[in-house]
Amino acid sequence: MPLLSPRLAFGRRLRALRTDRGWSQEELAHRADLDRTYVSGIERGVRNPTLDVITRFANTLNVEVADLFPRADDEGAAE
Repeated sequence: MPLLSPRLAFGRRLRALRTDRGWSQEELAHRADLDRTYVSGIERGVRNPTLDVITRFANTLNVEVADLFPRADDEGAAE
């Protein structure tokens, strides 16, 4: 099974952490002071967040930066 692109894998991990908290994309965007369409693009793997934005997500979600990146065995998960 082919590996997901790094952007798509990151986006899926971000979505999982967001939905675990019961937050909409709009809620996450508001809490992180970002635009909802930008969050959507990141979750879909079409936007490439900077380290500053990744750190902002980690702080907003109250996780370590490393927690935003899927483990190698999660990357090939089916869509």
